[in-house]
Amino acid sequence: MRPRLPLRLALATAIVSALTGVAEAHAFLDHAAPAVGSTTPPPPELTLWFTEEVESAFSGVTVTNAAGDRVDAGKIAIDPRDPQELHLPLKNLPPGVYEVQWHVVSVDTHRTEGKFSFTVAPGGSNA
Repeated sequence: MRPRLPLRLALATAIVSALTGVAEAHAFLDHAAPAVGSTTPPPPELTLWFTEEVESAFSGVTVTNAAGDRVDAGKIAIDPRDPQELHLPLKNLPPGVYEVQWHVVSVDTHRTEGKFSFTVAPGGSNA
């Protein structure tokens, strides 16, 4: 009957490992508006949706033009109805390519970061 003890120990270890993996989730970018790589009319704001709730006090987003000048027009704000959604007001954007750099800290204290670009179309049309 002793062979069952190693089996129980292995099963208990597997369960603890699985539960630990769930507790170590990170907030990754799920989608954005304007969308990653999209061409769009000038947007009044940038909205980012994450896979986990984020802490605005420890998170940041910048939007820059091709010259590296910042074109965001304020501070990020978490949507009061959805703690996974961030909003950032933007200046009036002329046609061109814009880079978004973000970093967030999820409510479980893990930091993630990334960047992407979008293009504002000439004449304000979708392409």
